[in-house]
Amino acid sequence: MDAQPAVERDIALDLVKHGLIVAPLVVLVAGIVSRWDGAASAAIALGIVFVNFLLAALIVGYAARISPVAVGGAALGGYVLRLGLIVVALVLLRHVSWIVLPWLGFTIVGAHLGLLFWETRYISLQLASPGLRPRGPAPMGDE
Repeated sequence: MDAQPAVERDIALDLVKHGLIVAPLVVLVAGIVSRWDGAASAAIALGIVFVNFLLAALIVGYAARISPVAVGGAALGGYVLRLGLIVVALVLLRHVSWIVLPWLGFTIVGAHLGLLFWETRYISLQLASPGLRPRGPAPMGDE
């Protein structure tokens, strides 16, 4: 039996890679508009988003080794858990004097939606090649 590819991990790492590409621009714009406080708020928000994607991959990847039913439960339970962690982070950060809540909130929501939308271009929905779509011709002998 062939080992199953770590699709969840690959997708999460690709999401974070794309996020790191746009992170400097997001932090720069937040810094221009709201100075250091805005830049720090946007950077923290991006960190929350990246951790959220990686945690989702970790939870679902672990469940995938157990059973398909476990994947469904882990996806639902993990979503609730991760949403709760984001809410806890927002509650803890809302009274910090240098946090700009609009930048924090909009960056969290915008980064999640933007990165997921961007990632749809790279996802393969074929059972023969799940996960990330191959990005170029296969090397000789990998046919």
